[in-house]
Amino acid sequence: MKYTPIAIAVVVLIAIIGSVTSMYVVTEKDQVFITRFGKIQGEPTREPGLYFKVPLIDKLWRFEKRILEWDGRPSEVTTKDKRFIVIDTYARWKIANPKIFFESVKDEVFAQSRLDDILDGATRTAVSKHDLVELVRSDKNRKAEVDDNQTEGQGELQPFAIGRDNIRKDVLSDSQEKVKEYGIELLDFQFKRINYAPTVQVKIFERMIAERKQRAEKFRSEGMGRAAEIEGTRLRKMDEIESSATRKEKEIQGRADAEAAGIYAEAYSQSPESEEFYNFIKTMETYKLTLTQKDTLIISTKSEFFRFLREMKPAPAADPK
Repeated sequence: MKYTPIAIAVVVLIAIIGSVTSMYVVTEKDQVFITRFGKIQGEPTREPGLYFKVPLIDKLWRFEKRILEWDGRPSEVTTKDKRFIVIDTYARWKIANPKIFFESVKDEVFAQSRLDDILDGATRTAVSKHDLVELVRSDKNRKAEVDDNQTEGQGELQPFAIGRDNIRKDVLSDSQEKVKEYGIELLDFQFKRINYAPTVQVKIFERMIAERKQRAEKFRSEGMGRAAEIEGTRLRKMDEIESSATRKEKEIQGRADAEAAGIYAEAYSQSPESEEFYNFIKTMETYKLTLTQKDTLIISTKSEFFRFLREMKPAPAADPK
């Protein structure tokens, strides 16, 4: 029996295609198993290398051997003390049993969906059993940082019994048992962010603003009181200084007037004519201070006030020549 070149070429091509399709490579990040007519054949292959399968009959399935990440959706939850908060969580997991994983969830997309249900449910259950302080605090030895401007009671931290880390461990242990039936091993679970719900944040911020304004008003009032106290002290000291200066001025002026009067008295008491002249000068000064063109003074001509006016002699008449 003779074979034509075409037949030989076809046989060779089929052999090459069969050998190529029968080979597959397992990398460091893969774990692989084969199904034949829908049934899993043997154990998963985890060691890197070149392997063979039956072409066109065996189907290859690859799954990640590396640690995978689950990033939960932020969800609104109510705590035991009726606080509305938004919790954002994440976890790390891996495919521990590819056979069970394939039979239960098929692929990573569906596995992520199952993790959403399990971890979100466990988180909601744990949060609803505890007060908010238990979720935000984990260190019982932490001391509050207090500054000099804080009022009484503001520097005290609210006590707690369990703490965030223990709640996290409860969620992790509860979820680990549930994901085993899907061939998944849950390695870690963490609270990424805990915050008040948006509807509550507005009220909290308004309250914080009101508290800050109240503290600012308190400081402003204390400052104004201190300023008034300083101003009062300043005015009092100014009054004391002015009063002391005025008193000293009067004392100096009085001593000067007394000395001047003594000098005048000594000067004008040397003879009767000097004394008379002194009385005359003082009387003229009195006239100047008390009598003006607009004043009307009714007084007896016999008054001592007009003594020098009465004694004045009229000037001689002018010569008519």
